[in-house]
Amino acid sequence: MRRREFITLLGGATTFSFAASAQHVPVRIIGFLHAGSPEPNAGFVSEFRKGLGETGHVEGRDFSIEFRWAAGRDDRLPELAADLIDRKVDVIAAPGSTQAALAAKVATSTIPIVFGVAADPVALGLVSSFNHPSGNATGVFFISPNLAAKRLGLLRELLPHAASFAALVTQHGPLTKTSLQDLEVGAAQLSLQVEILQADTIAELDAAFAKVAEKNAALLVSPDALFTDWRAQLVALATSHAVPTIYPLREYTEIGGLMSYGPRFASAFHQVGVYAGRILAGEKPADLPVQQSTKFEFIINLQTVKLLGLAMPPTLLALADEVIE
Repeated sequence: MRRREFITLLGGATTFSFAASAQHVPVRIIGFLHAGSPEPNAGFVSEFRKGLGETGHVEGRDFSIEFRWAAGRDDRLPELAADLIDRKVDVIAAPGSTQAALAAKVATSTIPIVFGVAADPVALGLVSSFNHPSGNATGVFFISPNLAAKRLGLLRELLPHAASFAALVTQHGPLTKTSLQDLEVGAAQLSLQVEILQADTIAELDAAFAKVAEKNAALLVSPDALFTDWRAQLVALATSHAVPTIYPLREYTEIGGLMSYGPRFASAFHQVGVYAGRILAGEKPADLPVQQSTKFEFIINLQTVKLLGLAMPPTLLALADEVIE
């Protein structure tokens, strides 16, 4: 072979090598939409990525993720959803944020959506049924607002002689109405009066805890993406004001909250990741039934029990799925 022909062949091989390498640049895009902020949700996002990995997809090779965080500004979610659509994402994941799921559903009827919501997705209009979603959305329903009565009962058992109870909610949260309806039923069964406090800003949060402490009340925190983001502040305020508080997720109790009762929130993110990966592989949302939480955890933090000077009834300890020493 002549020298010039060899150089030409070598150059062609190099060009082919670059072309083959370019083919490995991920062309599939997952849009991640959430009402909260990245820092408090880092552990949940890790679970989402694990779920994706279980479907055989490798981030950076097979797909990339475009994150859009509303940072507590629900009014920004429609704009962020539209931005993901302009980005031509292949699927929108909205785990752990009912507000984000609703914004995505309004924004597109064609791009697949995988949600993780704490309210009934049929009632929300996200799907037509659990077994046959039929549209462009499917996901996970982790039942949480309907557990308000159960949380009140647990708090009452801990504090049988407490004279005052309060519930903390957000004013416009999509779960607030359902939570309050369930709480009303539970309060009537226990013959209790529960004061409702609203907090949509840190200043309102501070004021709410000051009011609860002044009345020497026990507190229930309702499930809301905003409160999940603020869980460190909530636990710190409950501790500093010595307010016995029950929370909707174990993530509060793990950082010093007194008690929690609810579904495994991280598992919902994990399942959303699995479904997003299956959709990338070619499955349709309409063929993926909505998954429902079947296990609820009751967690007690004994360190906080001692810190608040409370006596934990043996009956509650026996009920606990986990006791943090």
